[in-house]
This record gives sequence, structure tokens and C-alpha cells, in this order.
Amino acid sequence: MASVPPDPAALLRHTALTRTLAGALERSQVAPGEPFPCPYVDGRMARHVVLAPRPFSSSVYHGLMDLNFRRLGRVVYRPDCEGCDACRMLRVRVGDFRPNRSQRRAAARNRDLDVRVGNPRPTPEKHALYRRYLEARHEGEMDGSPEEFERFLYSSSIDTFEVVYRLEEKLVGVALVDFMPLALSAVYCYFEPELARRSLGVFNVVWLVEEARRRGLPWLYLGYYVDAARTLRYKANYTPNEVLGSDAAFTENLEHGNESE
Repeated sequence: MASVPPDPAALLRHTALTRTLAGALERSQVAPGEPFPCPYVDGRMARHVVLAPRPFSSSVYHGLMDLNFRRLGRVVYRPDCEGCDACRMLRVRVGDFRPNRSQRRAAARNRDLDVRVGNPRPTPEKHALYRRYLEARHEGEMDGSPEEFERFLYSSSIDTFEVVYRLEEKLVGVALVDFMPLALSAVYCYFEPELARRSLGVFNVVWLVEEARRRGLPWLYLGYYVDAARTLRYKANYTPNEVLGSDAAFTENLEHGNESE
């Protein structure tokens, strides 16, 4: 397929807005919070600069992502760790993406799923799936409470949609996705852990790349990439991709993750 180049006028506006935000952040000199154990690399301590802006536009959030910020509910944060800058935003070049063999297999295995896009809506059924996912995949970083579920996933100040995956009416996966004029951003995906063979996490990313292509968007953002963190290295499998450097510019990432989710 042909590549999806960014609209030149929209790209100019985005670049100007990002520069304005960078200048405002530099002048504000927001201090990072207290250090805490790094969730990605054992033995390291992490710190975050956290902003809780008033409701802001998706365009502003895209500018913040290009300054290495990530959304969590209604706040945005950026790692500011002493002696480490390993957490860098990664984005997939939608128009040039070609699935590898394992990604093609995941797409084939999930052709029977019913995929529906709509407004984010928390329900007891989704919360139960979220709890099962956390119990199987995480080690106590989140408690799975209804309050956390709604605050973490279903509270947003920008344009966010939800992708619901069903197998014969049974809920098997949910993805939350932010929409911007030039990109989609994968917020979070939780899915049925008993269906590991289906590689639902892989399928979700491939589906989102194609959704961005359908919308004529040049990029899909996958959040932070840390080469030393096994749980994040899979993002490098979606190629070609670009990683945000310390000079606030994206460059092609030559690292490759692994074939698993």
C-alpha cells in the first residue's frame, strides 16, 4: 500500500504547537516528583514530571507526546529519572508497516472476532475481564478496583474511543485509543488471558495500524519503549518505527523486539 504522508499544513501547525509547548514547559520548570522503584528496569529508581492541565485538545496532547509525555487518565506525565533517559516514545509509520510472520498469523487466528468501535463505556463485564487480565499478567502494580478501572482507563480529557473484541458474543478484549488529527495513540489493551494462543495483544496492534491507515493517519503511537525492559521490547517488532530521541526528534529505530507479546 502507498504510504500515508502527513498533511503539510497540519504538520506545520503540529510542529509550531509542539515548540510552543516546549517553551512553556521550559519556562515553568516543573519539578519531578519523589523517586519510586522503576516499573521497567530492576534496581533503578524513577521520577515523573506530572501535569494536570485543564481540559485540553487532542492536538495539544499530540504535541506533549512529541515531548515524551504520556496520558494516564486526566493527567500527563514524563519520566525525569536521574542518570537515565531510557523511556522514549515509539511510533509506527503506518503507511510503511508490513506485518511480520507472527503478526500475520495473529491476524489470521482472529478473523472470526467481531470488532466494534464506540465511545468508551465501563461495564461490570469489562471490569471482570480487566481483573482477570491483571491477575494473569501483572505483579501487583495495579489493584484492579472499580475506582482504578474507571480512573485509569475511562477518564479522559481528549478524544478517545474504545475497540471491543467479541468471540461469539463473549467479550475477549478491549482497547482504549486516543485520536488526534495526525495519529492514533494506543492507551491500553486488556484481553482474555485464557486465549493466549490467539495473541490478542498482537492482533490489537495490527488492527490499530490498519485503522490508522483507514483514517489516513501517518502514525500509531505505542507509548514508551525501553530496550532493556523485556515487557516493552515487543513494540520494536512493529516496523518501521521511530523512537523519540533526547533531542526531541524522531529517528528510525534499528532495534528489534521479540516474537512474543
